[in-house]
Amino acid sequence: MIKRTVLDATRELLRELGLTTVFGNPGTTEVPFLTDWPDDFAYVLGLQESAVVAMADAYAQATRQAVLVNLHSAGGVGHALGSVFNAYRNRTPLIVVAGQQIRSLLPHEPFLGAMEAPEFPKPYVKWSVEPACAEDVPAALARAYHVATQAPSGPVFVSVPADDWAAVTERPSISRPRIRGFAPDPEAVDELAAALDAAERPAIVVGGAVDQDGAVVETVALAERLNAAVWVAPMSYRCSFPENHPLFQGFLDPERGAVSDALAEYDLVVVLGAPAFTYHVDRGRGDAPLPPLYLVSDDEQVLARAFEGTGVRATPKLGIRALLNAVGRSARKAPSPMLRPEKPGGERLTAEFVYATLAELLPDNALVVEEAPSHRGILHEYLPITATDTGFLTMASGTLGYGIPGAVGAALGRPDRTVVAVVGDGSSMYGIQALWTAAREELPVTFVILDNSEYAAVRILGDAIGGKKLPGTQLGGIGFAALAESMGCQGMTIGEPSELVSGLRSALADPRPTLVHVRVAPSDRTLY
Repeated sequence: MIKRTVLDATRELLRELGLTTVFGNPGTTEVPFLTDWPDDFAYVLGLQESAVVAMADAYAQATRQAVLVNLHSAGGVGHALGSVFNAYRNRTPLIVVAGQQIRSLLPHEPFLGAMEAPEFPKPYVKWSVEPACAEDVPAALARAYHVATQAPSGPVFVSVPADDWAAVTERPSISRPRIRGFAPDPEAVDELAAALDAAERPAIVVGGAVDQDGAVVETVALAERLNAAVWVAPMSYRCSFPENHPLFQGFLDPERGAVSDALAEYDLVVVLGAPAFTYHVDRGRGDAPLPPLYLVSDDEQVLARAFEGTGVRATPKLGIRALLNAVGRSARKAPSPMLRPEKPGGERLTAEFVYATLAELLPDNALVVEEAPSHRGILHEYLPITATDTGFLTMASGTLGYGIPGAVGAALGRPDRTVVAVVGDGSSMYGIQALWTAAREELPVTFVILDNSEYAAVRILGDAIGGKKLPGTQLGGIGFAALAESMGCQGMTIGEPSELVSGLRSALADPRPTLVHVRVAPSDRTLY
């Protein structure tokens, strides 16, 4: 009689939960988990753990499904922690499984052992565990799945000693359906609906959780019913409202005074699926007034730490649907549409010219992955994201290393979409290894590297806050096309405006992964 092992039970569970695509970078403590790899499982190999987690992050964002990530003991988890922090801020449902040395060696602090393994990724995981015994592993993974996917979603961590996988178990593996979202309190909805009815100039501020919950269509319907202005919350990591819609007004900057100024004309603001608010700089206006606020969020911590406003706890789609059922169609005058600047003439190869050209060339279903911090404001003005389903992905935390591997994960998750990454030269080097995975997986991704030969975000923001003679901001001399070709991708370099259209068209039409190295002119434009 063949004995059923913990590995057998785990694979049964993973199949039931739909976790058969695994992102990883293996080490010796992972060999027992990976041995006799099933034909119905996919293993996506990355060449460095931070890139592995970033790929899985974007894959989960693009598919709106949980993903399993397999990392190596303490060293591999350590490499990955920056991207785990990103996943936490992105609310990404990742189940991170890390190898651990065998149990008999743990008292001796062995080579490749992880001391206090569950503590290592905290506080940037929702739950962390090393099961007390081998037979507890499947149950721990089942619980990890439900913690990761339950709103607000986020990464979890399970450390598994290498010898646990071969242990015999008689326990059944039990999977339960994913826990659904939750609706708001009816009295809270009635209160908010009455406030909206009484308001003369309401506004809506949308955050990344709206698109994450697939609620953009409902948000558009709510805004149109209210004739309300729509802004995007500071540092939002997804597009939660089509940016070509006449009610769209733009992006709030991550500074209290700037938010106050932008929202000053409204007598009521409803914040959907975002903190109120995420700030990055303090220009001495921490007491600048804000209009009356209502916050609809599934995150109790967001609601608890908001010093102003009335909280309504609900997952975004159910909260917005409840509001749609409670408010009537308004006769108030709609705000004027946002005015966008004209496309530059193309005398210089600027970021403005690149983004405006991309806006002309990208298909309607394009999925843009972005990590060019010093050019974010330019992207907002010249490349409006119009999709109502995962049109844009970036990182909410600001930790670099997301853009290139994120595009790889997004392309794996949404093969029906045109995926384009726009990444700064400095940012790209935090996850450049993912180009190898793009080639290995034969993904038709276009990577656009905006090369201004510096860490411009550091220099520009440093100057703005009073920094002087900052070292370590100058780059340059990186041959990105040659780097791409060395890892199996196509590569081209563009140094003149006249080359841009033909180069981008060629890359977008190529079924192979292609990197377009664009040498853009330096800019002294501030971030916000």
